Amino acid sequence: MPKPHRNLVRDYAQDLRLFGSPMSKFGLALMIAAFLVLPTVVQDDFWLSVLIYAGITAVGAIGLNLLTGYCGQISLGHAFFIGAGAYVTAKVGGDFGMPFPLWLLAAAGIGAVLGGLIGPFTLRLRGHYLAIVTLGLVFLGEHLWRNLDDLTGGNSGTSVNADVAIGPVNFADLTIFGESYSRNQGWFWLVWALVGLVALLVKNLARTRPGRALQAVRDRDQAAEVIGVRAGRYKIGAFMVSSAIASMAGALFGSYQQFVSPDEWNLLLSIQYIAVIIVGGLGTIFGSVLGALFVGALPALIDRYSDVIPGVQTSVGDSGFISVFALNQAIFGLLIVLFLVLEPRGLAGIWLRVKTYFKAWPFSY
Repeated sequence: MPKPHRNLVRDYAQDLRLFGSPMSKFGLALMIAAFLVLPTVVQDDFWLSVLIYAGITAVGAIGLNLLTGYCGQISLGHAFFIGAGAYVTAKVGGDFGMPFPLWLLAAAGIGAVLGGLIGPFTLRLRGHYLAIVTLGLVFLGEHLWRNLDDLTGGNSGTSVNADVAIGPVNFADLTIFGESYSRNQGWFWLVWALVGLVALLVKNLARTRPGRALQAVRDRDQAAEVIGVRAGRYKIGAFMVSSAIASMAGALFGSYQQFVSPDEWNLLLSIQYIAVIIVGGLGTIFGSVLGALFVGALPALIDRYSDVIPGVQTSVGDSGFISVFALNQAIFGLLIVLFLVLEPRGLAGIWLRVKTYFKAWPFSY
């Protein structure tokens, strides 16, 4: 019979591995199967576009969760970095004609630089003071995006004609073994492959020494300094990585939508990302993805089915009492309040409780 301490060591080693248990490996296999098969089964462009936008939102939410959930730095300026990534893509990928890997890296690099410029403010500010400073980024960004006509096109917006090919594989016009796929099918595979890559990188970062240092800074930054963690360096680093990932999400958004305007990078977008990480679960990577699927898909679904929702005003002169835009704002606010009060750990917390219950079954009572 194996000794108890050996079992504990084995269980601990499994916990350290990303996919250490058989159920984790089975879940990974299911996700890969869904990734490969789903676009061939769900061929409706509306539902594919909803999943694509949710995937782009998941990329940005992972970056924000790294900053807020793991490092404890509240940011309401995520929309600023997303907008910056979109405009960099319009210039580098569209006007300069750079290939997909280069304009995506350029967007991430510009986002990291902007995050590095904002990061030093985190050394003296925390909590709602930091939130107010980052909120100012949204309004600063709106002013810049409307007045930098050569870069953004001003109030009229600008087209984004960036190439999404990697070598001979063009995801906008994908052909595999003689079988042609639609633009949305190709974009689904591209976006969700990047979601998996970003999630894997950030999850591994969170499990390394820098990741543990970020969590120490989040829990008690002064105590972290006492044990040798350079809190200032890690706060700035978290802002840089988070901003880089947010700019990547903006780059994907602009390239997929093929047109962007200053009206899209507003406070509502930042609030939407806050809602995503709160509903999904702060301090969890898969919670960011769950929140993006749940919250990120809501605006598209509400817009699609607004004519059958009671009280929604779909056009000027309708008898409804609330517009689609106002309804989205109300739902985001309601979700934030309900999850903070009733389920602070978000959808990830619900999933972990369910998993723990079945792991302990039949000894759950």
